[in-house]
Amino acid sequence: MDLLTKFIDTYPVFLKGMLLTFQLTIVAVFIAIFIGLFFAFLKISRIKILEWIADIYIFLVRGTPLVVQIFIFYFGLTALDISQFWSVILGLAFHNGAYIAEIFRGSIQSIDKGQMEAGRSLGMTAGLAMRRIILPQAFRRAMPPLGNQFIIALKDSSLASFIGMYELFNVATTYGSNEYDYMSYLLIVAVYYLVLVLIFSILVNMIEKRMASSD
Repeated sequence: MDLLTKFIDTYPVFLKGMLLTFQLTIVAVFIAIFIGLFFAFLKISRIKILEWIADIYIFLVRGTPLVVQIFIFYFGLTALDISQFWSVILGLAFHNGAYIAEIFRGSIQSIDKGQMEAGRSLGMTAGLAMRRIILPQAFRRAMPPLGNQFIIALKDSSLASFIGMYELFNVATTYGSNEYDYMSYLLIVAVYYLVLVLIFSILVNMIEKRMASSD
């Protein structure tokens, strides 16, 4: 009963933290999609130097922890007066963009080469055929792994607490520290994360069904 009371009493503060976590994730993922698509095109460009650039980017992201990347954006861009909010977003987008690039690369290359040839035979340029024929099919195939990556980004946003952002995880640890009861507030914050994951899962499923119905 004590846990339920704490849940109800802290609801307004946790709700604000949840909304901030949701904002961080949505904006970061939106930017990461464009980053991922850009580097996916570099990977499949067949121009060696562009492939190397993409490989180096992906290697750097995979080889360093996300929390380090967030700290680099936060402390490394102080001269540009970047806020905490945008430091976390840039860090999350930079990190997730590498994994999304590999998702897009795989989905684009999974489309039969005859699709591109068919488009070219109809008089389309390579770019137009890519945009109208290949990418729509690739996006449909990429949705399941993209959905998983979105959920990973949501949970990774908890690392924003390391630079003092008052998002969900920071709210929980602050209350836990003040009341010497970490376990109760960790259980409470777990419920909020589960709600957010459920919302993201529903959104992804809706997008997948909409894409499937447009086939």
